[in-house]
Amino acid sequence: MSKITLLKLILFLLVSFSSISYAEKIRDLTSIQGIRDNQLIGYGLIVGLDGTGDQSTQSPFTKQSLSNMLAKLGVTVPFGMNMNVKNVAAVMITAKLPPFSHSGEKIDVVVSSIGNSKSLRGGTLLMTPLKGADDKIYAVAQGNIIVPEKNNNFFKKNNFIGDYQVNSGRINHGATIEREINTDFGRHKTINLQLNQEDFSTAQRISDMINVKYPDTATPIDSKTVQLSTVANNNVQVHMLSNIQNIDIIMPSQEAKVIINSHTGSVVMNQEVTLSECAISNGSLSIVVHKTQDSHYENPLKKNSNKKKLPQNSTYQNYDKEEYFSNRNLNNIVRSLNALGTRTNELISILQSMKKAGCLHAKLEII
Repeated sequence: MSKITLLKLILFLLVSFSSISYAEKIRDLTSIQGIRDNQLIGYGLIVGLDGTGDQSTQSPFTKQSLSNMLAKLGVTVPFGMNMNVKNVAAVMITAKLPPFSHSGEKIDVVVSSIGNSKSLRGGTLLMTPLKGADDKIYAVAQGNIIVPEKNNNFFKKNNFIGDYQVNSGRINHGATIEREINTDFGRHKTINLQLNQEDFSTAQRISDMINVKYPDTATPIDSKTVQLSTVANNNVQVHMLSNIQNIDIIMPSQEAKVIINSHTGSVVMNQEVTLSECAISNGSLSIVVHKTQDSHYENPLKKNSNKKKLPQNSTYQNYDKEEYFSNRNLNNIVRSLNALGTRTNELISILQSMKKAGCLHAKLEII
């Protein structure tokens, strides 16, 4: 039986290394089911603004909240008094409660205006309870808000949208945990590892490599879940997971993918993406992707155009708004289009057209 097991291991390693691309640890590929962050939310007031707070006529809830807070502090506001306080703003506070958190720990919070405040810069958040989905208080937030500095020239030049928002900010370590969340970790005989990206091959590889270290322990349930059999004991499970998460997994080549950010125009590719021959017309711009690098080409949109020769090792030539690409690498083509001043919407349209025509051999995602 030991020889058969050793033979299986050798065959598995040979198959793995035959299509080797890179190796990753199991901790980077999976998460443990049930161990996650919990969302917290709260409503509070920011004071100390330099005249950039809410206008009481358009944000009456700010005035009401301020009156209620002062009443709890023993300050009586005369009925019907017109409170026009421009250095106060109503905000929503959000935070994430990490798993296995304990009372007294600090967590970061994000503060966002819900009124018509012009800016939260320089403000201080007053003590605000943060609640979970069960309406119980798990943390209390308070502190000075950090708002990103505004740089109009930089953001305008790079066409960034919303990155200089001054109506929201952060408070580093701005909330103190007051209540712990009990988990069922260590109480069950099984642990489920959830893959970050579903893939049957990866799930099987993870299961096989775990069984090499812990025989007959791991079972792939589906393309996103690998189940571990263990004992209901915290110490045993912690020791087991600490070893399993450091196991290296030989990853096969991933599918080619192109991600486009529609706001910034940035293009990210996870590997070298090649193209088939194609010709695309987009407004006044024509694109021809050809096979060879040194040959004669004729303008496909002009009847009596003269043939022109592309220089050796050139990527493109621009003839009256027409681009002839001699290199079928998408990275070089995108860089060339950007050098020509192609706008973001035009670049997205061109790549979408290439994908629909079947000459872009990759999955295209626009975010």
